Amino acid sequence: MSGLIRSRLERLLGPILMPYLLHLRPMEWPIMTAHFLLGTLLAVGGKLPLNATGYGWFVFVVLMNGGTLAINSAFDNDEGDIGYLKQPPKPPKYLFHVSAAMLFLSLGLGFLLPPLFAWSNAACVVMSFLYSVPPVRLKARAGWDVVINCLGFGLLTPLAGWGVTGRAPTAPFISLTLGFALLFGALYPLTQIYQIEEDRSRGDVTMVIKLGESLSLALALAMMVLAHGFFAWGILRSRPGLPWLALSLGCWLIVLVPWLINWRQWTPKRHEQGMYWALAAWAITDISVLVLMWPRG
Repeated sequence: MSGLIRSRLERLLGPILMPYLLHLRPMEWPIMTAHFLLGTLLAVGGKLPLNATGYGWFVFVVLMNGGTLAINSAFDNDEGDIGYLKQPPKPPKYLFHVSAAMLFLSLGLGFLLPPLFAWSNAACVVMSFLYSVPPVRLKARAGWDVVINCLGFGLLTPLAGWGVTGRAPTAPFISLTLGFALLFGALYPLTQIYQIEEDRSRGDVTMVIKLGESLSLALALAMMVLAHGFFAWGILRSRPGLPWLALSLGCWLIVLVPWLINWRQWTPKRHEQGMYWALAAWAITDISVLVLMWPRG
């Protein structure tokens, strides 16, 4: 969020409400929105059910995802930059209560939409608590932190987007969601490397801390290639042609290969910049898959 927008919102909301909004991390909402709508568009093309889509977006992106990030902030108490929020304010007193209320509201409202959406959203709500809240706090347990993110963002977000249409998912689409689960396994270490010192200071043992930067980056590269294999499998099951997928693969290689080679010389700030380049590569992957798998008829 730019300094100008942030200062204007603070004047509008005041110093009490503004930290609550910032810890929902609305800068991530466009990314979540794109990945959510990918599922909806792959289901029905341009024939979006506008009411259901808008309602589902509010339940999944604003309430569930916003609540998930806020409940994470409530227990992390980060002082340095975190994903989608620079210079985070101190978590306000009732942040846990507000974020928990948002998650429970998301859970209840989700069941007013078709079952595939409702249960995908419900699974994400449960994982949000398991991920951040002690004593379980899976984000502090190497391996589990990756699994939760692969399932929540990678697989269940486009599945929920598809689910708002009420259509049963197809085999090629399921292959794509598995690919995105693996692709988030490639992205997740990149979101953690620049936060290693803060994680260590809390006693969290993330996958990156457990494996080290070099092995984590090598694993990210391997999972990215495997993800594109699932994309290719899903795409070729429905139609020929993979040129856009080659573009996606190339963008990820441009991000990951120099990172793997040069990571020792990179500062935490440079690692953070690399994460945002990876998010740009993710956006190109979404566009590539959408072009290749746009529904016919």
